[in-house]
Amino acid sequence: MSGIRSASIAAALLGCTLLLTGCSDSSGPGSNSAAGGTASPSAEASATADASAELSPSATPSSSGAVTSPSHNSTVPAKAPQAPVSVPGCRNLAVSREVKAAVTRGYERAFPRFEHIAPVPHRFFYGQCGTVRYAATPFDPTSGASEGELVGLQDEGSAMKYFRSTSGSEWTYVASDGFPAGPHGCGDIPQIPRALATAWRNCAVAE
Repeated sequence: MSGIRSASIAAALLGCTLLLTGCSDSSGPGSNSAAGGTASPSAEASATADASAELSPSATPSSSGAVTSPSHNSTVPAKAPQAPVSVPGCRNLAVSREVKAAVTRGYERAFPRFEHIAPVPHRFFYGQCGTVRYAATPFDPTSGASEGELVGLQDEGSAMKYFRSTSGSEWTYVASDGFPAGPHGCGDIPQIPRALATAWRNCAVAE
């Protein structure tokens, strides 16, 4: 009896061992097959990102064509040269007392020692070239002149003095005749435009 029982127990143990071995074999290969057939979540996400990049509008050329910015090397048309501005000619002008007084003050500013002077009658020339006015005159002493003024005017006052003024500015002394004066009068003075000197008849005698 004990021999039969031992044989039965041994057979039962062998059966369990075979059963456990079969279960282990079926779960191992089967699980490996399942793992190999199912993609991991990270792999699926990577594939989705690649597909999105291929279909992205930024990666796909626009059907209307790319817009290009203007080239900085484009040639700019050169401006046409401006025509030179015409300068009005010189002309002789009628002189007023106000102009004579303003010119006299201009000479007194240049030579403060002369305070009692006046333009020589019939020797005052006045004209304009463009926007610049010109004047020419010698000076005589007036009443109240000091001895120093009288002596000074004998040397300087008898010579023709030349002045200029722009619009709205005071008269400025610019030149004087030499001793003796040049053969062409104010035509020999560089500060006086030649066309105006001609209109003044070289400062011979004023009207």
